[in-house]
Amino acid sequence: MLVGLIADTHGLVRPEAVAALTGVDLILHGGDVGGPAVLLALAAIAPVHAVAGNTDSPQDRLPSAIDTTLEGVRIHVSHGHELGSPTPQALVARYAADVIVYGHTHRRLLTEIGPTIVINPGAAGPRRFNVLPSLALLTLPDRRVQFVQL
Repeated sequence: MLVGLIADTHGLVRPEAVAALTGVDLILHGGDVGGPAVLLALAAIAPVHAVAGNTDSPQDRLPSAIDTTLEGVRIHVSHGHELGSPTPQALVARYAADVIVYGHTHRRLLTEIGPTIVINPGAAGPRRFNVLPSLALLTLPDRRVQFVQL
């Protein structure tokens, strides 16, 4: 199973993101979506599950977290802002999962702490903080991660 991981779109769906996500089975969005138009655009590619980020409107009715199991792999998705400044160590201490996906920092990250893989796909939206836009592809059940620079 191929899962697209995206976060911090802030209302922008880049054509490069659409191209990179084409062919995925599912998209998990780590928050700061930027409105329903983003989710509609992503849903044209594959089913989308998204969480609320600190800039998302309560009117969008996005959950604060998603806990799911795909291909036998336990996955937790949250924006990370609930921890203030999220770190992989703090996320692993708070959430029990095989894979933790978050956003908020706008910086892509892949690290393994014990049996848990922590992934920040980076920010796919407007370029900020002098970082290049990116997303990630997660292959399950083997938990391989590939970053895609947009």
